[in-house]
Amino acid sequence: MRAADVAQLPCGAHLLLFLTVAAISSAAAQQLPIAPGATTVVITPERGYFTEPAIAVDPRNPLHVLAAYQDNAHVGYSIDGGRHWAVRSVEPPQYRVSGDVSVAYDGKGKAYICYMAFNRLGRFNYWAKNSSRNGLYVRRSPDGGATWDENDIAIVQQPESPTVPWEDKPYIVADNNSSSPYFGNLYVGWTRWTVADSEILFSRSTDAGKSWSQPVEIDKRRGLPRDDNGALEGFAGAVGREGTLYVVWADNGNIVLTTSRDGGRSFSEPRNVIQTAPIMFRLQDLSRGNGFPQIAIGPNGKSRTERLYVTWSDYRNGDVDVFCAASVDGGTTWSEAVRVNDDEPHDGSDQFFQWLASDPVDGSVNVLFYDRRNDSENRSQTVTLARSTDGGRTFRNYSWSRHEFTSGDTFLGDYTGISARDGRVYGIWTEKPPVAPEPTGTVPESRKSAEYLRTHGTVIVVGTANFKTAK
Repeated sequence: MRAADVAQLPCGAHLLLFLTVAAISSAAAQQLPIAPGATTVVITPERGYFTEPAIAVDPRNPLHVLAAYQDNAHVGYSIDGGRHWAVRSVEPPQYRVSGDVSVAYDGKGKAYICYMAFNRLGRFNYWAKNSSRNGLYVRRSPDGGATWDENDIAIVQQPESPTVPWEDKPYIVADNNSSSPYFGNLYVGWTRWTVADSEILFSRSTDAGKSWSQPVEIDKRRGLPRDDNGALEGFAGAVGREGTLYVVWADNGNIVLTTSRDGGRSFSEPRNVIQTAPIMFRLQDLSRGNGFPQIAIGPNGKSRTERLYVTWSDYRNGDVDVFCAASVDGGTTWSEAVRVNDDEPHDGSDQFFQWLASDPVDGSVNVLFYDRRNDSENRSQTVTLARSTDGGRTFRNYSWSRHEFTSGDTFLGDYTGISARDGRVYGIWTEKPPVAPEPTGTVPESRKSAEYLRTHGTVIVVGTANFKTAK
């Protein structure tokens, strides 16, 4: 599929109406200030089964942005700060389905997309039961996202067999710190499901993604085999300026931390560092919800030490809230949990699917999440950007999406994405537009799913904010 400038493509009358009317009619309902310089752009050309996006900003130029999403792996590229996008498919030809994308830039401006690929899902939530051949792959862009290598590179591949493991939700991390002895290393972690348990696996590349190490298990104990509380899920990582890799994941009611100080060759003993309420939960009008953790690293004032941040969400207050904790001693001790969303506690509204980014230039902590505070029935959501400039001690909330949307039991995925650099913040999320008008005439057989997309189809939205120029 050739690249297309999505900003110039017709999105259809229903999408134009969705964006225009929503921005006007719901502005009065917003109770939060609009984020400085806030814009939103739909980067999918029409409705589809689009979910679980990711976003990254080029460390050499904050106007260069990479975005990705499923259904089947797609990647977008912007060189003007998210105003215009060129989007293309990078799905592997040897599989029927690909997704669970994550993206990264290295310190030299190369771009990477990592994804899982498979032929057939296993049993719902019990993914390793009756699963098909599957694998995890990386595709490289030598010019930061403008063009992509034709071939993907395997991290791990599972052949067709009755007991094949299921490799799930890979997350790619790049060491972009010029002071690091491991500058340029790439790291990927994920969950492996079997019919008996779940485990956290890890692989690294030291040659710009051309080859990957044999996967190793880095958890202390294995979790349950079902995609639910008790499983090991939600690998996320961040690299400090001296090359230390910090990794977290969810283990039932705990967030687990482990570190590698030798470029991913070995890891410390995993420790439970933050206690949470159960990390998987139900939400009205959504098939499922989770509070998987993310980790980020930022400066710690004038100190030589760095400040670690972890975000997650849980329902300790009855409704689901987003939380952040910080550490100034390399993860040994952590602050009390700070509530990121600033609506009244116990108000019955959920905030969920958060994602975290620390700005390495201005030191701010930025968190994106879906927010239902404006709906007394706790069914429709907006998108909120929370920002801390005092080391995660307090957060100011800003409106980003400017309108409410409902999911109506449509699958919105399991996560969102955010990235920040030099005062520019980029977020990415899934929305379900209002039901489109019924088509006139006969729907072609090739579009037999058109009725479902008309009522349940989703789009991917990129939001931008600019705090550098804010007064």
